[in-house]
Amino acid sequence: MAKARWKVFPYADAGYAYAGAALKAHWSRLHRGDCEPYLDGAGLKQLIARHPQLEASNQSIDAAAVTLQDAWRAYHRGDFAEAVELGLAIGLIGYNVANKATNIYATYLEKGEKAKLDLFLQSAGRAERLTECAGTLANAWYFYAQALGRYSQGISVVKALAEGLGGKVKHALEQTIAIEPRHADAHIAMGTYHAEVINKVGAMLGGLTYGASREAGVKHFETALKLNPHSAIARIEYANGLVMMFGEAKLPQATRLYQEAAACAPADAMERLDAELAKSELED
Repeated sequence: MAKARWKVFPYADAGYAYAGAALKAHWSRLHRGDCEPYLDGAGLKQLIARHPQLEASNQSIDAAAVTLQDAWRAYHRGDFAEAVELGLAIGLIGYNVANKATNIYATYLEKGEKAKLDLFLQSAGRAERLTECAGTLANAWYFYAQALGRYSQGISVVKALAEGLGGKVKHALEQTIAIEPRHADAHIAMGTYHAEVINKVGAMLGGLTYGASREAGVKHFETALKLNPHSAIARIEYANGLVMMFGEAKLPQATRLYQEAAACAPADAMERLDAELAKSELED
């Protein structure tokens, strides 16, 4: 990755900086969607004791914890390239922040289709490695599912089915939720999985072959909103999912969800991108 080639986050806001102690103070709100734990030096030592392969690269554990926190600060303020660089600099323990930053950047800011797909594959590869070394980390599985799911959306249905990507995404999301049942973002993604399968192959085949159902999709979206009521992306994906699963009959509800998403107050760069997406869709 060459940082100079990454596009700049277009909505810079001092409120997204979270310098010093502000990061820890606001962590619960910032990570209500993904349940990522805040790690200081002591927490990182405990994590590495459980998963020795996560040992920090070229830094003491305390120094790596500082770098990890700085990577998350960069992510939250929208400096996604910096977040990736800092995360990768400390090895496997920085993969979650690097992967989330890559996934969000590729989803919203990268316009080149090949570059976008390459970024998702890079992220998925790192996440897969992390699941092999630390399979109890919910976000190792989630960011793998997120990257692979976004990649699948960018290629043909035939290719995605041939490569079994849907099954891999579903398995990773199931692992995420089994480890962390309150992972709102995983519930959003699982709802989207059910909706996309039904949309692509129909309710009957989707149910028989892929275990997809409208009822399960709605339940996952509703669960996500209960777990993270501030989430704009939960509303956006729920709206899209309703139309995919039920058709035009759900357009009024979908529109209301988009309006709610546009009105959500963003706490960081990702949430701002979500809200701006909702606004742009309403304008169209």
